[in-house]
Amino acid sequence: MFVLLYGISNVDRGKFEGLMSSIRGGFGILDGGPVISEDPGIFSTASELALEQLQGIERQLSEFITLQGLTGTVQVEREERGLVVRFADQVFFDLGKADLKPEAVEILNRLGPILKGIPNPIRIEGHTDNLPINTAQFPSNWELSTYRATRVIRYFIEELGFSPDKLSAAGYGEYRPIADNDTPEGRSLNRRVDIVIISMDHWADEPKSEME
Repeated sequence: MFVLLYGISNVDRGKFEGLMSSIRGGFGILDGGPVISEDPGIFSTASELALEQLQGIERQLSEFITLQGLTGTVQVEREERGLVVRFADQVFFDLGKADLKPEAVEILNRLGPILKGIPNPIRIEGHTDNLPINTAQFPSNWELSTYRATRVIRYFIEELGFSPDKLSAAGYGEYRPIADNDTPEGRSLNRRVDIVIISMDHWADEPKSEME
């Protein structure tokens, strides 16, 4: 937590501590782990509970991003599969590279403790534009996007102490664009890293290995 507190030394400490308390309560997390209500009057379906939990995470993340001054750099979008924390392309990597930039490290250090406290599975997804690449390290955009995703995961595990069993990585190359690749602006939007907080009901529907 030291890195997070250091990163917000210029904001109101009282507001931050209140937000952290709210975040932990919103996630249903105490020192012993997730809390499940035993109130017999609660008859919500699993899907309704998963949606409520996801909405709580979305609110807390949005407040945190605003408090940290990350609006415009980090966006949170809700999809059927869960929440997508989306980063602007120029923040994480240089064009055609997969080494985390100093700005990316700073953001991950600040956002990491929040993501680490979320009980949901997290998937890191790498995406590129449709401009071809052919280097010794990256023969195609498949390799580039996958390496970028795993680079973020390794930082989470090796530097921030994330549990590996809650993380997964995927690289989609240029094949899941969110904008038109015919313009520089569109290509910039398509070059991105998404951190997907998977909803519990969606995760339950995903195929698992026979070892699980």
